[in-house]
Amino acid sequence: MNSNRKLFQPYESCPARLPWKSIAFAWFGAVLATAAFSYAHFSLHQMLILGSFGASCLLVFAYPQSPFAQPRNVVGGHFIATATGLAFFTVFGAEWWSMALAVGTAVALMLVTRTAHPPAGSNPLIVALAGAGWDFLFTPTLFGSLILVSVALVYNNFGQGRRYPSYWW
Repeated sequence: MNSNRKLFQPYESCPARLPWKSIAFAWFGAVLATAAFSYAHFSLHQMLILGSFGASCLLVFAYPQSPFAQPRNVVGGHFIATATGLAFFTVFGAEWWSMALAVGTAVALMLVTRTAHPPAGSNPLIVALAGAGWDFLFTPTLFGSLILVSVALVYNNFGQGRRYPSYWW
């Protein structure tokens, strides 16, 4: 009986909550980035909003030093995952198995190219469910992720002792 209890006990405790100042900073960064690509979306009448950008904001503004939050990962990860989703959707359509293969392939390609960005893993599903065309690769994916990273570059370097990105390539 004791061996079964060990299976359900956590190996380590939950990480500490970020300081309130960091939470407020992340909140405002996410607001600014979302306002930027949403404003561009509505004023330019171009699709620049992608649901996975919300999760990208969490990484880029709350954990800007994370490898997943670096510009090459944000832009490259979204681009590769969307391109993969579009390729699978174009060839196979929106089938359960093609969506599964598209997500798995996107994950593998992001890992091979060292552009892993967890929020982008949802892009092949978004592509298939939206019935997106190849223009989706540029708007919203590429241009929206470039807006998000541009805001992060300015905002995450605001203030003493802050530095973003940790690396470019």
